[in-house]
Amino acid sequence: MNCAYGVLEGECRRAINAVGLEPSVGFLHDFSSYQTKQSLVYDLQEPFRWLSDVSVIEAFESEALKLSDFYFTGDDYRYRFEMEAKQRFIGILRDRFNVGITYKGRLLKWDSVILEKTSELGKSLTFPSRVLDFSKPASTLERTDNNLIRAKILHLTQSEARNRGIGKSTLHYLRQKASGNGLFHVCAKTLSKLGS
Repeated sequence: MNCAYGVLEGECRRAINAVGLEPSVGFLHDFSSYQTKQSLVYDLQEPFRWLSDVSVIEAFESEALKLSDFYFTGDDYRYRFEMEAKQRFIGILRDRFNVGITYKGRLLKWDSVILEKTSELGKSLTFPSRVLDFSKPASTLERTDNNLIRAKILHLTQSEARNRGIGKSTLHYLRQKASGNGLFHVCAKTLSKLGS
């Protein structure tokens, strides 16, 4: 979680610096004169914390991270994780931040949404009559690997798949993933062919 929140903190700090706000003056977290504790950065993280949380859940469900990837260092009483596992996890975080969402008629990635919301915060401070709403854009978490989809994939015959326009290799991949317990993704085009 700390690694995921660190990445989110970096995105928020970058957006605050780009907009030109003072990172040490927040609204929810106490003001601090310490350079490392930047209250506005922590405030801005709150509406986007779910990005990190979902990434951690996905990493363990997909087995990109396993308990065996972590080790305890007795000298500072911290758990750390292997470099390869960290790189896999950063890839999952990158994928989550790169998911597109429509906001104000534009398709944006979440890092751009963070920048846009920070800009809106700056404008609302300058022009108090402007309404600031952090509930938009609303995030939707839709899984494409639910039990119904798994059952459809596992019961789909080769000829049915061919008739629906699903290739042999795609069906093999989907069956392999659907038969396991891990997280897997079915693209929208294939989902429509499955009749979902």
